[in-house]
Amino acid sequence: MTSGVKTTHVGSLPRPAALIELLRERHAGRTIDAATFDAEVRQAVSDVVAHQVAAGIDIVSDGEMAKISYSYYVQDRLAGLSPAAEGEASGAPLQRFQSIETVDPDFPDFAAFFVAAGRGPASAAPPVCTGSLSYRDLAPVREELALLKSAAAAAKAPGAFMTAASPGVIAMFASRSSYYKNEDDYVFGLAEAMKAEYEEIHRAGVMLQIDCPDLALAPHMNYGPGARDPHRIIARNIEALNIATANIPPHAMRVHLCWGNYPGPHVRDMEVAGLFSHLRKVRARALSFEGGNPRHEHEWEDWRDAKMPDDMVLIPGVIDSTTNFVEHPRLVAQRILNFANAVGRERVIAGVDCGFGTFATQRVQSFPTIVWAKLKSLSEGAAIATGKLWGTG
Repeated sequence: MTSGVKTTHVGSLPRPAALIELLRERHAGRTIDAATFDAEVRQAVSDVVAHQVAAGIDIVSDGEMAKISYSYYVQDRLAGLSPAAEGEASGAPLQRFQSIETVDPDFPDFAAFFVAAGRGPASAAPPVCTGSLSYRDLAPVREELALLKSAAAAAKAPGAFMTAASPGVIAMFASRSSYYKNEDDYVFGLAEAMKAEYEEIHRAGVMLQIDCPDLALAPHMNYGPGARDPHRIIARNIEALNIATANIPPHAMRVHLCWGNYPGPHVRDMEVAGLFSHLRKVRARALSFEGGNPRHEHEWEDWRDAKMPDDMVLIPGVIDSTTNFVEHPRLVAQRILNFANAVGRERVIAGVDCGFGTFATQRVQSFPTIVWAKLKSLSEGAAIATGKLWGTG
């Protein structure tokens, strides 16, 4: 492999409008035409992989084309999870373990706009847990892997990754259960159930990315008066994650963390340094995280002193996923160089703060044509950084 700064992103990319509607219908429990859905997904994956390669991305994904979201999709994979309407109609009492607080009361004008515009944490109802958890059928993930590998081969992509939800983030969103009596049991039940998916992705020879917004967002989880201890939640969720991935080599997977993929003040975000003691215990040998938005861009200085394991690769976001600014390649290069100079050029892959299609919705944060321009700027900035780091330009 030639030397240089490689490029990747977080996973989700803009979905075609027709596919979005099919995903939303299916998630709501309504019947859709399977052949139409399969054809839409197949074409969308082929197109989105080709777009990534054309933009210069080295490690591509399927854009999460077949998923309603990076976490809610497990409703279709796990026995024990049900659509919200079905769970509520069953009559069984649903206990909510916690709720997510992402709207800051210190900014009431923004909060009012955010809520009125429907810009909450999701655009569809999360599943609920109504029974013992187990993995239903590996066929869907095998189909996604086959489509990704075929599209990557056709487009001559240098590498590929596939996302999967962490036990902690599933519990964070699908926070109601009529079966589990406490969240700890629920999270470890999810860990056992999700093992099958994680291991299947690894067996396919595709890099596994586990999405873990639950780590940095732990301070935003409200368990009620006197019950908030984010460090206990973070430690528990990492323990569950490590159990779920115990059979996967550390270098075959990466973890993504973020502080919520939404445009807002973010003044209550946990400083990244507060996560380091926990992140050192993660089995995965690569960490993807926000480093491009103005609330966290400065934290490259903290990563320099983080004392992460020497073989741990950093995938800092050097592109913001919540705006329609197209970052200049020179700015992208500067952000990459900050991290490369802090931890070493061989330990940095250039990434994006978060996904561009976190939920399947017609409401967008970054418009599709702008997304491709952003990814092209990412690859151009990586080329500039490569020239400076390896003395080739």
